[in-house]
Amino acid sequence: MLDPRHVAATPESVGLDSALVDALFARAEKEVVEGVLPSAQIAIARNGKIAAMKTFGRVSHGGREAPATNETLYCVFSSTKAITSAAGWLLIQDGALDVRERVATLVPEFGENGKETVTVEQLFTHTAGFPRAPFVPSEFLDREKRLARFAAWKLNWKPGERFEYHPSSSMYVIGELIERLSGRTYGEFVRERIAEPLGLADLWVGLPPALHGRLADCVHVGEALTDEDYAKLGMPKPPVTEVTEEAITSFNRADVRIAGIPGGGGTMTAAELALFYQGLLDGGRALAGRELWKPEMLAAAREIRSGDLRDPLFRKPANRALGLIIAGDAERTYRGFGHTNSELAFGHGGAGGQIAWADPRTGISIGYCTNGHDRNTIRQARRGVGISSRAASCARP
Repeated sequence: MLDPRHVAATPESVGLDSALVDALFARAEKEVVEGVLPSAQIAIARNGKIAAMKTFGRVSHGGREAPATNETLYCVFSSTKAITSAAGWLLIQDGALDVRERVATLVPEFGENGKETVTVEQLFTHTAGFPRAPFVPSEFLDREKRLARFAAWKLNWKPGERFEYHPSSSMYVIGELIERLSGRTYGEFVRERIAEPLGLADLWVGLPPALHGRLADCVHVGEALTDEDYAKLGMPKPPVTEVTEEAITSFNRADVRIAGIPGGGGTMTAAELALFYQGLLDGGRALAGRELWKPEMLAAAREIRSGDLRDPLFRKPANRALGLIIAGDAERTYRGFGHTNSELAFGHGGAGGQIAWADPRTGISIGYCTNGHDRNTIRQARRGVGISSRAASCARP
């Protein structure tokens, strides 16, 4: 349940326009009404409060169908990376972790097969060189198997040489760093240092079995585009990665939900997602009543560290910070932002079209979740741009 103190009386009370918020929510509901998506949930926040939230459609919980509500939990997949990264920032801020340090110095088991030169910063920026390293999500809680995986991983290319999105591998290592340096499990650290201080009761990385009945099962919808479809659109076909339909569906299993993997196993409502980003705008003061992240830490975390490196699909600047994507230039829609986001906006989306960002220019943050994983990648991308463009424009003139 949301803390009532974190809920605004009206959108206008936090400087948003109700009519524009209604238009945003209509766009979020559109594909549920059309039967494309089974459900969707959206929340928009400003000044440390949820300005408005709605949930649409129906979901299945272990085979039992029911209306989706504002209490329905969703797996946010790679939007989890911002949460894992923000946990890492706390260790950097505490002086326990240095981004310039070699990972193998802290995790000796990792430094096999040429990985001894990988730095902590490269883990955050997807320049570490092992994007296709295999891992079984349910094994994350088995320390011996985890470390054996780290040792066995091989480089796909020289660390720092280029940018290529690491769907899960680098975040597993950041999770290990959090545990070694804090003396807590990754899940405990996120709960104790982020979720509980911010008052986000439903933000979990490792969902307790008692809450599985609230988590929407993932389903696949739509038809995948063919090679001919991509050719007609003049767009490259996305490469095959570990984010397969089988991998997504595995998150309906109890063992994977409990594992709470650092690169994609976070579960929460859209409200928790939007409020988490409010915490990253002011360091947590509005929500926690105290500063969790210092201004200098947040500035360092949002600094673009990927230089001139470009993504391998569209050849656009990667704009990667410490676990975040920065909107940057006019090509920000390729990075998961809307046309009307400012260049300062930062965030991280997730598989299936999850949306999460904050914009320092307006103070707006958004969380959007769906359990319908659209095989039509172009439709999914356009949905994200449409929702984000409307959300970024909700401030009253």
